[in-house]
Amino acid sequence: MNLKIKYLYALCISFLFTAQSGFSQSAKGNLPQIKVSKNQHYFVTESEKPFFWLGDTGWLTFSKLDRAGVDQYFQDRKQKGFNVVQIMVLHNLNAVNVYGDAALINEDAAQPLTTPGSNFDNPAEYDYWDHVDYTLDVAQKNGIYVAMVPVWGTNVSKGNKVSKEQAQKYAKFLADRYKNRTNIIWLNGGDTHGNEFTDIWNSIGNTLKTNNSKQLVTFHPFGRTDSSENYHNATWLDFNMFQSGHRRYDQDTLPNSFKEDNYKFVQRDLTLKPTKPTLDGEPSYEGIPHGLHDTLQPKWTANDVRRYGYWSVFAGAAGYTYGHNAVMQMFRKGDKPAYGNKELWTSAINAPGAGQMVYIKKLMLDFPYLERIPDQSLIANQGEKYDYQIATRGKKYALIYTYTGRKITVNMGKISGTKVTASWYNPRNGEKTKIGIVDNKGTKEFKPSGKKEDGNDWVLILSSK
Repeated sequence: MNLKIKYLYALCISFLFTAQSGFSQSAKGNLPQIKVSKNQHYFVTESEKPFFWLGDTGWLTFSKLDRAGVDQYFQDRKQKGFNVVQIMVLHNLNAVNVYGDAALINEDAAQPLTTPGSNFDNPAEYDYWDHVDYTLDVAQKNGIYVAMVPVWGTNVSKGNKVSKEQAQKYAKFLADRYKNRTNIIWLNGGDTHGNEFTDIWNSIGNTLKTNNSKQLVTFHPFGRTDSSENYHNATWLDFNMFQSGHRRYDQDTLPNSFKEDNYKFVQRDLTLKPTKPTLDGEPSYEGIPHGLHDTLQPKWTANDVRRYGYWSVFAGAAGYTYGHNAVMQMFRKGDKPAYGNKELWTSAINAPGAGQMVYIKKLMLDFPYLERIPDQSLIANQGEKYDYQIATRGKKYALIYTYTGRKITVNMGKISGTKVTASWYNPRNGEKTKIGIVDNKGTKEFKPSGKKEDGNDWVLILSSK
């Protein structure tokens, strides 16, 4: 159908989208609903099973991937252990998907462009929102939750293209259309300053939460900022998310910034009341230049994304989101590259860091998860910057991470038992190497193999017999 004709057709039925929305949702094979754990630090399923958030940033999936691409992407992420993918619903108000279907009528957020039916073989029926539904179904089949940004922050912050009234109507459309979905999490905001246009972000958050209280909602903020700075006490915010950003220590001139020390966001958030889970929703991407915009700068590597992951999780985060420069923009042949990217997304999904993320999830779930707490008192010499070491423990286990292979000096006796088994865990391949059984008292030194250098990272495991 001609796009102009489709616009006119859609105008006639635009007020019917709520009524028809239920028909586009699959009730079969629903994933367990995710909720906040009773101790308010982590996520669990509705049956109280621990859920470790291992996310990927597939921001432009809805607009740039066709059905075959959607299938390929989610199958790959399932195989690599990811269970959350972060996606923009609307990158821009003129959003059009790979099939030429516009998301909105006249770029008006209050008027989603929907048509009756969802037959892909009939262009008159299949629309932008049907393709979103298809993607959600594929994610569900692969055991993946989709953390969706309703509208990217620049559409509000630059030119104020979305009013509070439009935002509220749009959020109501989303809430109604996806009310029966159990694999949706909402990321309000979208790389934007939380202290600006708070009336709009609060309107979206309140509308989503009020109309579907079981779907988790948070706020995806601007780089080096945190949802807790502006919305921690908002009734719609279930957990905190921060963006530790893409700059090096020496590139960051912001006052009072945590710089690359993303674990400090977690440490701060866990002191706030009421207690809410927190996680790094956008650390430095693998394959993106240091600082983002200067393509002559070195690129962040698998080493860096591991460091951000272990630092934040051991500090007490409820999970971690990985990202790759090519994958986050779903870069295809012929696309105009952003941030100096030249790699196709179909190749970049196999980047080293993407394959290594599952090992942090496996490690955390190998031990009693919900009792886990951060505990820096385990470490006698914590170090600074890349030499920083970080520890987490339960009643009968302790885990200590070193990014540089620096010797770990442990204050023993923090977990139960007179003897403990010590092992090394390799974050690059998930292999364990037993060190031996040691007395659980005094101070003990453990030296990882290899020389001291960035990226020679190890986890020391201490486990009670």
